[in-house]
Amino acid sequence: MRTLTRATAQEERRHLPLSTAEVAVRAGENGETAERFFGYAAMFNSRTSIGNPLRWGFYEEVAPGAFTKTISEGDARMLIDHDTYYVVSRVSAGSLALAQDARGLPVDSALDPALSYVQDLKANLRNGNITGMSFGFQVVKDDWTLIDVETTDGQTVQAELRTIQEVKLFEVSAVTFPAYTDTEASLRAVATALAHRGDMAAIEQRAQYRPELLDMLTTDHREPGESTRESTTEDTATDELTEPADATRNEHDARSLRMRALAARYGLPRS
Repeated sequence: MRTLTRATAQEERRHLPLSTAEVAVRAGENGETAERFFGYAAMFNSRTSIGNPLRWGFYEEVAPGAFTKTISEGDARMLIDHDTYYVVSRVSAGSLALAQDARGLPVDSALDPALSYVQDLKANLRNGNITGMSFGFQVVKDDWTLIDVETTDGQTVQAELRTIQEVKLFEVSAVTFPAYTDTEASLRAVATALAHRGDMAAIEQRAQYRPELLDMLTTDHREPGESTRESTTEDTATDELTEPADATRNEHDARSLRMRALAARYGLPRS
C-alpha cells in the first residue's frame, strides 16, 4: 500500500527540444576518429511552464550552478529515452563528460560503434526521429516565489515560480517525444514537485482545479534513476510492508485532503 508523504527522493524529468538542446554528432577531436555526441540537457534561467501555471501548475527555472555539486560527486549516465537498458555512456567509465557553462549543462559523450542502439541513435538523429534531450534528477534545494504574469487579455495575475537551486543528477537522455505530450504527464510533473515541496496549502489550491492531483501524491518505492519498466513482484511486496496504523492514518489524511479540495472547488462548506 502506498502512502501520502513528502516524497523528497522522487525523480523528476525535464526536456529540451532539439533546437534548444543543440544536439549534434561530430567527429572526434585531437586525432580521434570515433564520433561523439554533443548537446545541452538543461538551460539556465530559461522559464518554462509546468502544467497550467495560472491554475494548477507553475513556472520553473534552473538556476546557474544547480549542477555544481552533483557533477563533482555524481556518476551520471547517458541513456536513450530514460531507459537504463540503453546506456550510451557513463561518467565513471570516462565515456561521458558533463560540465556547466554560462548557458547550462553541456553533454559530451562517446559513441561506441559496437553498441547497436548507438548506431540507431545516430541514425535517428540524422533523420529527425530524436526530438531533444532530457535529464532525470532529484531536487535538493528549490525556492518558490510569486511573480506577476500578463494574460492575453491584458490583465496582470500572480503565478508561482519554482527556481531549482541544486539537483542530484542521475542521467541525461536523448529522447524521442517532447515532454508533457498529454495532460496526465503534466499532472504527474506537478504532483512530484508539490510532493517535494510538502506545502499542503499549495496542494489544496491546485486541487481545486485538478482534484486528481491528490491521487498522484504517493510515494514511489522505485529508486531514482531506476528503470521505468514494469514493477517486479518484489516491488509489490515492498509496498505491502507498510505498517497498518501508518497506512490507516495516511489514508485518512489523503481522504481529508481530497474532501477539502473538492469542497473548495465546488463552493461547498468545509467540515
